[in-house]
Amino acid sequence: MNVTEAADRLSEQLPGYRVEILQGRITATPHADGTHALILTTLIEAFHQAGARAAGLSYLQAIGLWLPTGPDDFAVPDLSLVEADFLDTEVVRNCYAPHAFRMVVEVTGPHSSDDLGIKADCYADAGIPVYLVADRRHDEAVLHTDPRNGAYRSRKPFKRGTSVPLPESTGITLELPVDRLLDGDED
Repeated sequence: MNVTEAADRLSEQLPGYRVEILQGRITATPHADGTHALILTTLIEAFHQAGARAAGLSYLQAIGLWLPTGPDDFAVPDLSLVEADFLDTEVVRNCYAPHAFRMVVEVTGPHSSDDLGIKADCYADAGIPVYLVADRRHDEAVLHTDPRNGAYRSRKPFKRGTSVPLPESTGITLELPVDRLLDGDED
């Protein structure tokens, strides 16, 4: 059995889990909590209000991203901002080519070491222009930009009470309040 077959089997055995292959290693993440869902809803609403669709972009939850880090590697970011024609870039197994992605977002849970480490490396290696982490464990949002040679050259943490300005490379003008990124709709 190869790693792809093992990931497929694990997916069948763990319904509701997100299974990914990162640098040749299979990971399985349990379904998210309510705050996680609120955060994603808040982001979707913000992307809509910022005119993402009019800018030729789509915003999607849990879409497969084909990674160049290994022959079977793929990730499933919590939320992605992609080119509207992303469907034309399917590589294999419902995963899409990295060049269709403008931004990926991960919201940490209790076991989020992948979001803060290996995923940043994988997304940078794939050339994803913007990687945003709503890091609930450390109570901050972290914006990664300028991917080069498998690493993001810029990593900026933002604390509560501030906002994260999205770079022009996303295709929209938007500032995201950190409190909303960490709590969702809750005030």
